[in-house]
Formats: sequence, structure tokens, C-alpha cells
Amino acid sequence: MGLKPDMDAVWATLPGFVVEKIFEVEQEECARSLATFVKKAWAVIEPGAKYYDNWHIGFICTHLESIARGDTVDGRVYNRLLVNVPPGMMKSLLVSVFFPAWVWGPFGAPQTRFLCVSHNIDLAIRDNLRMRRLIQSEWYQSMWGGTVKLTADQSEKKKFENTATGFRQACSTAGVTGNRADILIIDDPHSVASAGSEAERKTETDSFLEAIPTRLNKPESSAIVMIMQRLHEEDCSGIVLEHKGGLPGWDHIMLPMRFDPDRAHPTMLGKEDRRTEAGELLFPERFPSRVVDELERTLGSFATAGQHQQTPVPRGGGIIKDDWWTLWEPDQYPPLDFVCAWLDTAYTEKEENDPSAMIVWGVFQADAKASYSPQRTRDGKWQEIERVYAEGSPNLVMMYAWAERLSFPDLCKKVVSTAKKWKIDRLLIEDKAAGISVSQELRRSFGIEDFGVELVKTSAAVRAGGGGDKRARLYAVQHVFEEGMVWAPDKVWAEKVIREVSTFPKGKHDDLVDCVSGGVGWLRSRGFLQRAPERLDEMEQDKRRWGKAAHPAPLYPS
Repeated sequence: MGLKPDMDAVWATLPGFVVEKIFEVEQEECARSLATFVKKAWAVIEPGAKYYDNWHIGFICTHLESIARGDTVDGRVYNRLLVNVPPGMMKSLLVSVFFPAWVWGPFGAPQTRFLCVSHNIDLAIRDNLRMRRLIQSEWYQSMWGGTVKLTADQSEKKKFENTATGFRQACSTAGVTGNRADILIIDDPHSVASAGSEAERKTETDSFLEAIPTRLNKPESSAIVMIMQRLHEEDCSGIVLEHKGGLPGWDHIMLPMRFDPDRAHPTMLGKEDRRTEAGELLFPERFPSRVVDELERTLGSFATAGQHQQTPVPRGGGIIKDDWWTLWEPDQYPPLDFVCAWLDTAYTEKEENDPSAMIVWGVFQADAKASYSPQRTRDGKWQEIERVYAEGSPNLVMMYAWAERLSFPDLCKKVVSTAKKWKIDRLLIEDKAAGISVSQELRRSFGIEDFGVELVKTSAAVRAGGGGDKRARLYAVQHVFEEGMVWAPDKVWAEKVIREVSTFPKGKHDDLVDCVSGGVGWLRSRGFLQRAPERLDEMEQDKRRWGKAAHPAPLYPS
């Protein structure tokens, strides 16, 4: 019963029928509620550790109970559940240990077969051993030992079975093989490191899309439960949320560390986050404000956004904030001093590969020391914010952008068409294999009459696809955006650019990001984008020089 040793004597004095009745009541309470079972079983799994109860435990348990029952919602079996919660919320114990043990015992379905997947096989085995320890405990066996008995040979760490043919098997995300299951549990399909690697992340998402669905006993009714923290726009959660049309039936529980009312939504069962105030903590008894504040300082903005707030990118953007882009409202662009375009090349029509991308930039002079410009706010609306510019200081407007998967001939045609339409002075192409081929073809087939082509050299790491250098290049132009020097119209293509830049380096693509960092960086390095402080300093120096020249010394002093 998990009782303290000094209570054994008390129990010994109770009549047998009283003890039996107490057992029946406890069995019934556990059968009715997974959350109750979790509370009573806690001492077996974590002896000596205090149990912190919180509403989110019951919230998740309610949905797991519907999974176990095979409830129907809108005519469909309720058998797909995605849960995004921060670390430290008992997610592994709740979903991978307590839930299967509850299904076998209190729920009365010991024949259920579980396949439990994690990014690390050692973590999957850890929870396998935890559940086995719970099943074999004196408390559990005294309650449900009549129906849940493990088979004699239980030396295998990765798998154990019961006498009703139910089993629990552990495996890694990349090694989903072997038996089929009635309920497939995915607990953290990515590590922080693997989510940051495109190759590793793709291996894990491919397994989720291709291997895991084949491991179900009954594809139409068997269940998949995935619980994880957000680590990237294209992690397994992103796959589910972006492709809801292709992955039907998924319910989504999203519980951030700090309540975000703009992102809160009811589940398919009609359950809602109980919090009402923005910023309200999820589990204050275990994670009070001082602890969360310190964790966020340690994690940084990107890790806090993903691991705590369940969005891969900090609110308002990452390296480049959304509201740093200044809105260009007029229908016509201003008189331009220089127009260039940056081309990021890839020529393939395969959907899984990155597209080619091109952004056209125009340099113009601010004609006033102070102006008011609408700025994006966090809720996506516009508000008037005062920006101060040095008179005559250069500004930059994003005139046009596109990103498409094109064959080599179509890519060249698209580039020339864009360049001529926007009357560019210089076409900038990264000096890499694909870029060199495109520049040679432009010169050979089309000729360069109206604009020049320049191959821009970048570091070897960038040419090899090194993410660190791409991040450094965007940081190098961050101040240009922060000072309000970059403008963009309210167009669909412009929103696409802003979104991709906002989500970098956690976004799905970075082709338009390369066009931003490349184009703005080139203009800055060539002296086209002098910052306001630099311009003001130059004007002050001019005043000092002209001030001296206003009273020149006489050529022939008397």
C-alpha cells in the first residue's frame, strides 16, 4: 500500500473485511481516474520525493483516458494526441510509465501492447525499468496482481511482457522496428542537439512519418501519443501542426510555462488551459517566478521560446525582430540611388530541396530628421512609432522577393525577368558552385546589358552549409534593422520574407534569410548604408571643417 512502516501495526488490527473494503475503494478510485492513480503510485516510483499536484496533470490524464477508451469525437476514433509541455512537468513519468501501468491494471486491459519511443534508447530503457518496477511492486500487485502478472523471464531491458500477452517495448526514434503495438508512445523524438542538425532532424521526422505508422496493430484504431517540447519549426510537432490536412485526427495540448492567451485554444475534448492572466505560470508550486526567471536567463531567448513557451522562435522574432521592419505605405517607391538584387541559387524541382530565392533592394535618402512610421506590434497590428533619421541618411527598401524551386533554365529566365523589371544596377550572387554556373549562363545566353553581375565571396564554412556563419552574417546586419533603416511594403511576399527571417535559425528554410544578410551586408560593406550616428558624426565634422573655412587666414597678412 506504500504505507509508512509504523502504520503496519495499525493495519494488522483492522478486520479483514475492512481492509478488503479499503482496497476496493482505492481500486475504484484509480480505475475512474488516471490522475488519482498517479498520485497513489508516486511513492513507488519516487520514494521519499514529495508529490506536487497540479491541474495540468489531470488535464493531460483526461485526454489519455479518452485514448485508452477509444472514444469518438466528431465520428472519428480519438487516437492521435500531441502534447507540448516544458521540461519538469512529469511528462515522461506520466505518459511513458504511469499511463501504461494504469491501462494494464486499473483500466483492466492487460492485453494492451505498448511501443515506447524516445530519441535516446537509454531514456526509453530507463522508463521501461521504471514501469516494470511499478508493476512488480507490492502495492501494485496487491491491487491488480490477479490480472497483471509479468512472465517468468524478464531479463530483457528493452521489453517485458505479461501473462495476458500485453507488452511494453522500448526503442529509439531511429530504430523503430520489431513488434506492432496498440498504443505507440513517442516521448521526446528529438534531443536539443539533434533538432539543431538538419540531417539528424530529418532522420527523426522521416521515422515519425514513415516508420512509426507501420508499427500499429490496427492503423484505423490504434493510438499514437507524442509528448515533447518544441525545438524547431520543422520538428515532429511542426510536422503534425503544419500538415493537419495530411495527418488528420490529431488533437493538440499546448501548455507553455507562461500563459499566452493569444495562442491558447481548446482541445478536441473541449478542455481549455485554466489560466486567464497573460504570463501566469503553469506549475508555480514547483517552478515559482524566481526559478523560472533564472532558467530563462540561463536558457536564452531561443531555448526559452522552444522549451518553455512551446514555440521555436521568441515572440516578436529572433535575431531580427518583426517590428524592426518599417512599413512602406505609398504605392510608389521613392527616388532610388542604387538598386541591387541578391540571388541565392539552387536549381532543382524536387520538393524536398531548398528553393532558389531573390530579393531586390533599393537605396534611398531619408528627407527629414524626424518622421512617423507605422510599426508591427506583437499582435500583428500596426501602431505609430516615432523614428529619428539623420537628414540625407540612406535607407533601404525591399522592393520585391521570390523563392521558388526551379530548373536551371527556368531559374535563369526568372532572374533576368526580375532584374529587368526592377531595373537593377547590380546582381549579386554568392560565389559557390551553383552561383558560378548561373552567372556564366546569364552572360552566355542572355548577355549583361542593363545590369552587372558580381560573384560575392563568402567563407568556406558558409559554402559548406555551416549554420554558424549564416547566423553571424545576420547578426552583422542586425543593427541596420534595429535602427529602422529597412523598409518593406505590406505585401504577401514581404510577409514571407519577414516570417522566414523572424524564425531563423529555427525555421524550415533560410534561402530568403541568406538574401537578406547577403544583400544588406554587401550594401553596408560598400558604404551604401551609412548608419544615422555615422551620418550625424560626418555632418558634425563637416560643420567643423566649414566653420574653420568661413574665416580663413589672410593670404598676405599685414
